[in-house]
Amino acid sequence: MRVGLIGLGNMGGPMALNLMKAGHTLAVHDVRETAAAPHLEKGAKWAQNPRVAAQGVELVLTSLPGPAEVEAVALGTDGIIHGAGSGAIYADLSTSSPSLIRRIHAGFKAKGIHVLDAPVSGGVIGARRGTLQVMVGGDEEVFRRVKPVLEAIGDKVSYMGAIGCGTIAKLVHNLIGICTRMVVAEGFTLGVKAGVSPEALLEAVKGGAFGQGLLLTQVLPDIVFKGDFDTVRFALRLARKDLALATELAREYNVPMAMAALAEETMLEAMARGWGDKDFAAPFMLQEERAGVKVRTT
Repeated sequence: MRVGLIGLGNMGGPMALNLMKAGHTLAVHDVRETAAAPHLEKGAKWAQNPRVAAQGVELVLTSLPGPAEVEAVALGTDGIIHGAGSGAIYADLSTSSPSLIRRIHAGFKAKGIHVLDAPVSGGVIGARRGTLQVMVGGDEEVFRRVKPVLEAIGDKVSYMGAIGCGTIAKLVHNLIGICTRMVVAEGFTLGVKAGVSPEALLEAVKGGAFGQGLLLTQVLPDIVFKGDFDTVRFALRLARKDLALATELAREYNVPMAMAALAEETMLEAMARGWGDKDFAAPFMLQEERAGVKVRTT
């Protein structure tokens, strides 16, 4: 396929090379022309701006730092909207804003140009290896048309739903990953200060339920998605006891535990509801009440 790719940074650069390796013809652009050197050596065509990169191609991809850059490249004076032809597809690989991609979608639709949001996850290593997760939002038929191209950059290309859903999925993924790192920081500083070596602590966490990924493989699909909080795998009252012991240990060693304290307050609220003998995932229902939505598949 004839592809235009704009943004040749740590992620976009390797993705462009993988697209070329898969046999696609590329026109490339970046604010630094030097970033295109490896691609031009392999036969890519240089485009002086996003408008030119979008001319005569079937698919335009952007890999940019954030919403401001995406908006400028898509809708600016020399933006993609002024170069792409009717029937072309624009897919943004950046981590950006759902409201922005929906606005871009509306503007491009008036010119007969299809738009997908397709943010990626997997880091620079994933970009180099072509093993990224690609989360795509937009028209499903358009997604199916470009999926073979996207499989050159990621081995996990998934359809998330309507326009903006890919970006929402990516933001949720990053939210969970970033906040989990904060809890891990609390746990490891507590464990090490209390006397366990970092290596031994890592072995314990990796080998336990959390390290085995049971939250994603069992708790969410088997308990939360089904609303089955009454089949007890591990009782909330026992989980609350364990967390209390951990925060008590933290006070003994003067280790701040802001995230753990918030979790403990939520568990106490769930206990006050009389949920102590439900599964320890029951506090999920408190967040569902606050958000005004139930996370269910049935």
